[in-house]
Amino acid sequence: MQFNSITYLLFFILFFILYWGVLKNSLKHQNLLILVASYVFYGWWDYRFLGLIFISTLIDFFAGKAIEKSSNFKAKKGFLILSLLSNLGLLGFFKYFNFFIENFQLLSQNLGFQTNLGSLEIILPVGISFYTFQTMSYSIDVYNGKIKSSNNFIEFAAYVSFFPQLVAGPIERATHLLPQFQIKKSFNYQNAVEGLRQILWGLFKKMFIADNCAEYANLIFNTEMDYSGSTYAIGAILFSFQIYGDFSGYSDIAIGSSKVFGFQLMQNFKLPYFSKNIDEFWKKWHISLSTWFRDYVYIPLGGNRVGFLKQIRNVFIVFLISGFWHGANWTFISWGFVHAMLFIPLLVISKIQKHKPIELAFEKFKFSDVFKITLTYVLVTLCWVFFRAENMSQALDVFKSIFSKSLFTIPSIRPSLPLISILILIIIEWITKNKSYPLENLEKSVNQLLRYFIYIILMIVVLFFYGANQQFIYFQF
Repeated sequence: MQFNSITYLLFFILFFILYWGVLKNSLKHQNLLILVASYVFYGWWDYRFLGLIFISTLIDFFAGKAIEKSSNFKAKKGFLILSLLSNLGLLGFFKYFNFFIENFQLLSQNLGFQTNLGSLEIILPVGISFYTFQTMSYSIDVYNGKIKSSNNFIEFAAYVSFFPQLVAGPIERATHLLPQFQIKKSFNYQNAVEGLRQILWGLFKKMFIADNCAEYANLIFNTEMDYSGSTYAIGAILFSFQIYGDFSGYSDIAIGSSKVFGFQLMQNFKLPYFSKNIDEFWKKWHISLSTWFRDYVYIPLGGNRVGFLKQIRNVFIVFLISGFWHGANWTFISWGFVHAMLFIPLLVISKIQKHKPIELAFEKFKFSDVFKITLTYVLVTLCWVFFRAENMSQALDVFKSIFSKSLFTIPSIRPSLPLISILILIIIEWITKNKSYPLENLEKSVNQLLRYFIYIILMIVVLFFYGANQQFIYFQF
């Protein structure tokens, strides 16, 4: 069930009526409705994988209780390890089993050994990487004493499977989201309006920006033609805005849907393409994942409290795991490796100049920052080639073409509508750069007539100028 479908619209309306109408006086029944609706929402793709969510939920619910009740340190650690191994075991089997088998066989052949381990026809469950990390963070936080274990299975199961953010985040922490299932809610008109605005903006980014860019990006990357460097450069730019419009659009719809029902999810994007360096980019892109790796991997490894060489080690570990989290392919690992390489110079500069933390606001923006933003965007977009390529061979061919004289030729594909849509997005986001999303608190900045005019224009664009329907990119992760 995709957010940009009539099915989801009908599902959303029915859920709204039941949640705020029929069950408005019972928190227990509202949470039960969320759980049932979330399982229906997820089962719409493939009901067979509902068992995986239930198993993961069951393991972490009882592991959390056991961790909290155990007075013995070894027992507490044992239950935590059980939780982590169970979650990572399921994730590893469904997402990485064939990758390891295929690479082991290839390595064996290169060493002169003949192996035939075969492979399995494994279907990757939608969103398994997201809800696995969400349940793991709960067990870790209970172990570290940051949150009490849940005593209500329905509340905990609803937290794990909460349908707005189930399949592509934001990856929420139990410390933030779980307590919200314990608070009785009353319908708030302003929150509902704000939520619907953010849903509309998310649909605009997904259907008008991402899907229009996708048509031409797919045309360039999905064919075996040898395009010029300029054409591949256009393809990389289009994909950079496809994945941004697609993923941040999903996050906006998820956050907006949650607001309508009285829940607050964390912001997942903060205008990442206006970043002045790679460090700032990762503070603004997929924030829920980058902070997850910071809190549960980077800091436990010592973070920046260790020696300089160990800091470099920690950076590489985080980015390589992040790349592998995205997919069982050497292209994703290479993507993470290159980002780590781009991050290291910032560590060196920080060590020499003892920089203060990066300021993410725009009040101090200087004209000279245009060069930094442009350079950062170019580097990030070149990295996206690894992310988009089907394999390393294609990625290297694309780079070979981009870094050739053909980069300065006229592109053979000239997508006017996607490029116009990108320009419109950049202008809107720059004008509203100090908001969490452009339509936020719109009634405070424009009069009612102009406000409704903006809504109508956005709806016309979404309904009549959308690109070919594409599945959300991050559903494959």
